[in-house]
Amino acid sequence: MWTMVLLAGIALAASGAVVTVLQEHNIRANATEQLQRILNQFRSQAASGIYPATGEQFMDASQALETFLSRSIMGEAEGELGFVGTTIAWVASPDVELRPEDDQELLSAVATYVSGNTAIIEPIRTRSAEYIVLVAPISVGADHGALLHVIDLGVSLREFRNTMLLYGVTALITLALIAVLAWLAADRLLRPIEDLRKAAQSIDERDLKTRVPVRGRDDLAALAVTMNRMLDRIERSVEGQRELLDDVGHELRTPITVVRGHLELVDPHDEEDVRQTRALVLDELDRMGVLVNDLLELARASTTDFVQTVPCQIAELTEQVFEKARALDERPWSLESTANIEASADPIRITQAWLQLAANAVKYSNPGSPVALGSAVHGNEVHLWVRDQGIGIAPKDIERVRQRFGRVDTAGRTVPGSGLGLSIVETIVTAHGGSLHIASTLGEGSLFTLRLPITTI
Repeated sequence: MWTMVLLAGIALAASGAVVTVLQEHNIRANATEQLQRILNQFRSQAASGIYPATGEQFMDASQALETFLSRSIMGEAEGELGFVGTTIAWVASPDVELRPEDDQELLSAVATYVSGNTAIIEPIRTRSAEYIVLVAPISVGADHGALLHVIDLGVSLREFRNTMLLYGVTALITLALIAVLAWLAADRLLRPIEDLRKAAQSIDERDLKTRVPVRGRDDLAALAVTMNRMLDRIERSVEGQRELLDDVGHELRTPITVVRGHLELVDPHDEEDVRQTRALVLDELDRMGVLVNDLLELARASTTDFVQTVPCQIAELTEQVFEKARALDERPWSLESTANIEASADPIRITQAWLQLAANAVKYSNPGSPVALGSAVHGNEVHLWVRDQGIGIAPKDIERVRQRFGRVDTAGRTVPGSGLGLSIVETIVTAHGGSLHIASTLGEGSLFTLRLPITTI
């Protein structure tokens, strides 16, 4: 109970500290932005302004400063001065409360900047106040002057700190109420939670099928339901890891056995045998490398930054993928259509998935057979497809090829690969909020379509 009270106190204190730091930073940042706007206005007037008394361009710096100060509208924490040379020539109207000309320490601090040629925006602290100042030099012919615009940060900071003081008092009262309520509710709440803890303690990694009993409809029952859902996710994750390890072990066992067997039987004195064995070993190692790279790609797919969407033109992306796909193989390639729509997508990942489908079309079709790509808008979705006239997939095998290492017998005997390509494609399209649709007829060809929702791709 007291831990909860302590955590609540820490949370209130931390939130107050964070708000204080952020808000004080915002106050200073807003003041800096305001001074930057004033600097831009001053420069614009100096470059193109007209002196009202004559209707002509400014003749000297004094006229420019007089005109700007006469038009300035300042808040209660702002003040302005106009310098001609290093002498104060113009001051703000008497109704302006902040009088920077009265702070000699401030005037000494800005003296160097006033006589310089570079505009500055800097914080300056004196014994009487904390300022952020703008010094904007101006030269009209041989005449030199400067605008000094001052913002007293202390006014805004004092108002904010008074607010935070009120927050602190409120937080202390809230903390006291939390302590009282926690003390009153602890005994009633902890008894059923202890019962839940004992039930959950009986569940371990060797028995992930046991679930916490759910009784009633109160918060404790909701907690039990949440825990059971968490156990469901853990069970699926553990089972998925086991299946992956089993699949990886099975897939790696074959090339390792092949390599070991040929290395044990190779005749080191037979150059032809050595050459053939070397070629076979390198081929098996290449296949293992492809498998490892695909596994790493699947592992990266579980990270939060796997897909990074940006606005992109689907028509342009379609044409780019088509040009890249044509380099995969010498055969008739055709671009059936392009979707003229801008959408938010990860063009790198979409290109990766689309080219994987194109590579599969090349693998599982006869040399010289046509392959088509295209994109089109269908309702609230954009479809990106690859169509081939290859060996096709039997209806009973479509779900199998979606699985990791899933390859039908016809393909597995003739085409090399890890069996992970389609899993990677489906992972990419799922990360975009879409789905992979497969339409295939055995012996005639296949149509693989990435269906992506327009609002989320």
